[in-house]
Amino acid sequence: MRELDKALADIIAIRSQIAAGTAFRGYGPATMAATAGVALLTAILQLVFLDNPTTSPLTFFFGWSLAALISLVMIGVEMRARSQRHHSGLADAMIHQAVEHFLPSFIAGVLLAAMFWKFAAEALWMLPGLWQILVSIGVFASVRSLPRSVAFAGGWYFVAGFTALLLSSQTHALSPWVMGLPFVIGQLLMATILYFASGDQDVED
Repeated sequence: MRELDKALADIIAIRSQIAAGTAFRGYGPATMAATAGVALLTAILQLVFLDNPTTSPLTFFFGWSLAALISLVMIGVEMRARSQRHHSGLADAMIHQAVEHFLPSFIAGVLLAAMFWKFAAEALWMLPGLWQILVSIGVFASVRSLPRSVAFAGGWYFVAGFTALLLSSQTHALSPWVMGLPFVIGQLLMATILYFASGDQDVED
């Protein structure tokens, strides 16, 4: 039994090593562009129906949390389908690796939102910028398994996050555009990079 367990553990380790050195093709440009549309629609709806987001932070962040959830489901469904098609037997390992790259940023974003809401509601204006910075960190963490040019999208989110913090620091106000526009541009940039980049030639060794 011990030899069998060791053999299975070795197989899993080998598969993980192969996955780590393989370009991940689970992200599709069309779905990335669609998530930009979700962000744009959310911003427009809040501009039309939410008179003052600063006085209604729960509604504001609920809307964006819902938009994030919809986007994650869209990406996840396509990730599963594309991984099965492009990576075959390595699909599960590749998906696990992709999720692992973004999971720390995602958890940090959720915990920051909960902490601000519970203990520092006056600092909620910082959350849009911090979320954008966390997305940047997740993108940079994924560079080794994606086209290297996605670093431009990571750089965009990094600059956008600090710009959002700078703009909001003057008024401490919540704005649908300060939240939404960076994600619209960032996701369209990701979609463009994924569309034009060659996974075999534009991925780190």
